[in-house]
Amino acid sequence: MKQLKFLFTTIAILVLAACATVPLTGRKKLSLVDEASIQTEAATAYKQFLSDPKTKVIANSTDAQRVKRVGTAIAGAISRYMQANGYGTQYNYNWEFNLVESKDINAWCMPGGKVAVYTGILPVTQSDAGLATVMGHEIAHAIAGHSSERASQTALAQAGGSVIGAATGSQTVAQLYGVGGQLTLLKYGRNQESEADRLGLIFMAMAGYDPQAAVSFWQRMATASQNGGTPEFLSTHPSDATRIADIQKRLPEAMKYYKK
Repeated sequence: MKQLKFLFTTIAILVLAACATVPLTGRKKLSLVDEASIQTEAATAYKQFLSDPKTKVIANSTDAQRVKRVGTAIAGAISRYMQANGYGTQYNYNWEFNLVESKDINAWCMPGGKVAVYTGILPVTQSDAGLATVMGHEIAHAIAGHSSERASQTALAQAGGSVIGAATGSQTVAQLYGVGGQLTLLKYGRNQESEADRLGLIFMAMAGYDPQAAVSFWQRMATASQNGGTPEFLSTHPSDATRIADIQKRLPEAMKYYKK
C-alpha cells in the first residue's frame, strides 16, 4: 500500500512539474516528452515518406506553388507574432510544404512544421483562403504540440509514469504516425481538434486570409462526406453542424488578427 501511495505521489509530482502552456489559448498541457527529439524524428519520418516510391510529390505545378505560398505566409505570420510576443524563436521551424498526388481528401502536419497536402482536397478548398483553413488547422496541431501531448498521455497511461523515459526514444514518431509501413495519421482528441480549429482561424487571419472562409470550407467538407463517404481528412477531423457553429463563435476573436 505504501509503495502504491508513493507511486501515485510520484506521478502527481511529475504531472504537475511537466506542464506546458499552449500559445494564444493558454491551455495547460501534459509535457513529459522532449519536443525537440520528436521534431527530429518527424523530420526523418517526413523525408522517408517523401522518398517512398508510392509517394508522388508534385513539385512545379501551379497548385504546388500555391501550397508553398500559402504555407509560407502562415508560417511567417506565426513566426513574427511569436517573436513579437515573447515566445522567442522556438516556433521558427524548418518548415516544409509539399503537394502529394492522391485522390484522398487529406492534409497533415508533423511536429516541426512538416506539411503535406493531397491533391484530392483541392477541389474542396477551392481558394487560397480555403487552403489556408486546412493548412492553418494542421499547422495549429504542431504549434500546440499535440503530438508530444499525446505521447505524454500514452506514456503515463501505459505504466503509471514508469516508462516516461521511453517516450523520448527514437520510436515515438513511428508509433504515433505508423511510419515504417503505411503512414497512419495521428488521431487527436476532441479538445485538441477544437483547439486546432481556434488556432487555425487565428493563424490564417494573421497571414491575411479571411477566417470567415473557414465556415464555407467546413460546409463543403461536410457535403463531400455525405456524397462520397467519409474522407480520410474527416476520419481524424470530425465535421458536423456543432463544429461549424463553434467555428462561427470563434470568428470575432480571429477577426481581430485579420488584415487584408
